Amino acid sequence: MSITAPSTVGDERTAPTTANALAAAIMLALFVLVCLAGSARKDVTSGFDEPAHAAYVAHIQHTGNPWPALEDMRLIDPRTFRFTDEPNYLNHPPIFYDLLAAIGPTLEGHPDALRADRLFDVGLVALGLAALLALGLKANFSWAEFYAYAMPLLWIPFLVQLAATVNNDDLAFLGGALATVGLWQTVATGGRVWLGLALVGVLIAGWAKLTGLLLTATMVIAAFAYLAWRGRLRRGWAIAAGLAFALAAAPYLIEVWQYGSPTPQTPAQVALIADGARAAGWADLPRKSFPAYLALFVVAFIADWMPTLGARSTFNYAMLAIPVAAFACAVAGVACALERLRRRRETTRDVIAVAGMGAIAVTFAIHVGYSYGRHLATGWLLDAYPRYYLPLAAIVPLAALTFAAGITASRWRGAVLAFLALGPILVRIFGAPL
Repeated sequence: MSITAPSTVGDERTAPTTANALAAAIMLALFVLVCLAGSARKDVTSGFDEPAHAAYVAHIQHTGNPWPALEDMRLIDPRTFRFTDEPNYLNHPPIFYDLLAAIGPTLEGHPDALRADRLFDVGLVALGLAALLALGLKANFSWAEFYAYAMPLLWIPFLVQLAATVNNDDLAFLGGALATVGLWQTVATGGRVWLGLALVGVLIAGWAKLTGLLLTATMVIAAFAYLAWRGRLRRGWAIAAGLAFALAAAPYLIEVWQYGSPTPQTPAQVALIADGARAAGWADLPRKSFPAYLALFVVAFIADWMPTLGARSTFNYAMLAIPVAAFACAVAGVACALERLRRRRETTRDVIAVAGMGAIAVTFAIHVGYSYGRHLATGWLLDAYPRYYLPLAAIVPLAALTFAAGITASRWRGAVLAFLALGPILVRIFGAPL
């Protein structure tokens, strides 16, 4: 099956797919090996709330209840994996944790059993990355374009650590990857099987976490709007998407019925935010205006792209200009794609770039609004987490490639592609203290 767009979308260029396929296989193998090494030696307390996620799984195994009351859950001691009296603050739907509880070993009292669950998470991320690399191959990218697309994915600064950790973001990443690949092929070929893959991706990402649902469903809706505009949207597709969206949203409708919100404010969740704000000294400070909060949120978001517990030097901070510039290329790519859409000369990449970046913008706006409400209520300032956007990780490099494709001078186009490929490596190496 070819991913080349039909005449209404535009033809993609041919490329040396054999060489790119070999590179992709090597990249994926190295990524998995690094993740496996990380999963074997990572401290359970070092980031991404792994004890809380493991405790969620252990609670389901202990009680046998696949839909536990959030307020009844307790955290585990990260050394003994025995339950403590401290309440668990997670408020996600239980589907990811049900899956681990069913297929994984008993966690309660068995710290070593966490390794098996970590291997499962490594597999989730590896499958998602494999799907995205396959998209790069089927899209007929040139050698330079393929590296400019693949390297930003492989060198996401926290992806290896997250993959080696029990965390629902890993399932959301897989779902988003499948949604991206399936939607690309749906736009390019009109195949029903690919639409099914896209909707399965929405379902997986949505069941993992709410941001996964917002990102993937909004992207599909935007692409459907394009297909309707071009007279290519079939009625059955809209019905299938509506059913998939309803099923993906079902866990959050249940939480609204149970707790009054799709993001339940359980006592433990409220205490985590309120106590954290007091401990950081934010609770008694004057609340920030929305423009000031937005500026702080954006700065924190950029800084957390390369997370570190150490103090950054001026040089480390300067390296963060690289992802900012890459994102600026993606925004410029959207502008180029919109112009090509206006002139009816768009490619599949243009459509997916616009739909995906639009979904990121909508989700980011909701994210900031929700976080600002928590700031006003408690003073809390730590909500700018880039990992929430991993389901659409491929969209920024795809949009940046759209910008590069519009550069007519081959020297400058090559320079942009080289920057997109090498920049992530520089950020990963020099963006935080060694």
